[in-house]
Amino acid sequence: MKIALFSDIHANLPAFEAAMASIDAHKPDAVYCLGDLVGYNVWPNEVINEIRKRGIVTIEGNHDAKVGGLTEARLAEPGRNYAYAIIEPGHKQYLATLPAYIRVEFILNNQPLNLLLVHGSPTSNTEYLLEDKEESAFLDVFKAANADILCFGHSHKPYHRVITETTANDPYHRHAINIGSVGKPKDGDARGCYVLLTINNFSNTKVAESIEVAFIRVAYDVEKAAAAVEASPLPNEFADMLRRAY
Repeated sequence: MKIALFSDIHANLPAFEAAMASIDAHKPDAVYCLGDLVGYNVWPNEVINEIRKRGIVTIEGNHDAKVGGLTEARLAEPGRNYAYAIIEPGHKQYLATLPAYIRVEFILNNQPLNLLLVHGSPTSNTEYLLEDKEESAFLDVFKAANADILCFGHSHKPYHRVITETTANDPYHRHAINIGSVGKPKDGDARGCYVLLTINNFSNTKVAESIEVAFIRVAYDVEKAAAAVEASPLPNEFADMLRRAY
């Protein structure tokens, strides 16, 4: 089974359109969005509309959750809150209904496989699960969440890390996958990023053959997205972030 996973679009329509064209070309069996549709740019309504039109199952990112908590006075302030003020009422209602996580359970080769999709971590959409997290602490996250594969975004820095648990029998492997960011990368590569996750005939003792993780980088018109920021009330720093991917 081939699953496309993307996150952290942040209202960057040129990047989103390029990513969706790439995903369509790969013809995955399923597509999931891990949140943060809005913030930082001027096309939240266009992004949300396309997500809804396509029927893409989506979870709530921290920026999506932020929208409902902003008062009219805060939305009227100049600067970064402009990104939320322009969201149409119907789309705000949609963001408010997004789930906190998605769990997909498989039975493959007579073995259960639990895939958990979150924005930040299983307990918070603002928590960062960074690549250098201590191994035993990361394993605790997996055990508490009952997950074999944990996919997330939020930090905008993609990686795939295998966490190995020593058991009485064979070693047990769990996969931590940060899927990166479509619309606001922070790893020095301005291209958008998403993941194609392929789950084969699962065997936890043959981790390489069972789980394939491909990070797909997608070029898009960065200057168009940056110029849109600079032509808006948003801080010009947001444009620099796009150009330099930090």
